[in-house]
Amino acid sequence: MPIIYRLDAPARDVARAMGAAAGEDPWRGGPVSGGGFAPVVTMGREFVAGPRPEQRQPRRMVPRLWGVPPPPAAFGERRHGILTVRNLESPFWIGNLRNSEFRCLVPATAFMEWGKVDPRDGKRRQNWFGAADQPIFAMAAVWKDSEVPSFALLSCEANAALRAEGRDAMPVILPPEAQDLWLRGDWKRAAALVVPYSSSLTTLRVAGA
Repeated sequence: MPIIYRLDAPARDVARAMGAAAGEDPWRGGPVSGGGFAPVVTMGREFVAGPRPEQRQPRRMVPRLWGVPPPPAAFGERRHGILTVRNLESPFWIGNLRNSEFRCLVPATAFMEWGKVDPRDGKRRQNWFGAADQPIFAMAAVWKDSEVPSFALLSCEANAALRAEGRDAMPVILPPEAQDLWLRGDWKRAAALVVPYSSSLTTLRVAGA
């Protein structure tokens, strides 16, 4: 799974591509690393206490931290923020996943995975993967507000394009027609979206090649 992704578009363009309101989001474009803030698209209701609104809420783009603080570790120690959701049945995640209001979209233009060792020089190079049919694509994610406004990406089995580069997992990239289901659908239908993206639609750029 990636530890860096890029969103090379300003907030206004990202919001337009995601059908959301950008509000005062300050994003100007660039890379995102674990522990950094980035634009996240929600169904428009950040505070979920109380009854669900009768009217359909518009999508809203807000900055959130990539990396959900974990539960307290043994002896009071803390680990780094959790970047990805791998076990959909984990007690730590299942309540948020089942409640559609905690699901969100994370816009990106590419994500990075380290490639295989190059036999010519023994080095690994950055492989930047994108979606050929979506200049700005949405990765499925879930948000929490335990300590800070944060999010984690969902992962799934790698497609053929990533397996060819030695990877066994990838972020869940949503087709445009599936984004609304992820944000608003029941969990049984939304969980069916946690599948590899089409390898024929996956682009690859090798840094330094």
